[in-house]
Amino acid sequence: MSKVVEAAVAALDEKAKGFDGTAKFVIEGEGSVYIDADGARAADDEAEVTLTASRETFEGLLSGDVNPTTAFMTGKLRVDGSMGTAMKLGALLS
Repeated sequence: MSKVVEAAVAALDEKAKGFDGTAKFVIEGEGSVYIDADGARAADDEAEVTLTASRETFEGLLSGDVNPTTAFMTGKLRVDGSMGTAMKLGALLS
C-alpha cells in the first residue's frame, strides 16, 4: 500500500464511519480507498460510486483546497456510478 493511500485512509476513517452507502476513491498511480459504514480502508471492492482523480487532486479534496464540484466540472475528478452517493460523499468531505 502506498503512503498516499495510507494517509488517505487515516484522514477519512473517522469521517466515514456511519457513511450511508459505499464509495471508492481511485488515486491514479497509488491505489484505492474504499468507504462504507465501517469507515475507510485500502481496498478495491465494488462500490456504488467510484471517484477517480490524480494524487494532487485527491490531496486537495482532503485538505479542502479543491472544491469537489469544480474538480468534477473541470474533468479533474471522474465519477462513475451513483451521483446521489457521490453527493453524500462530498458532504462528508466538507
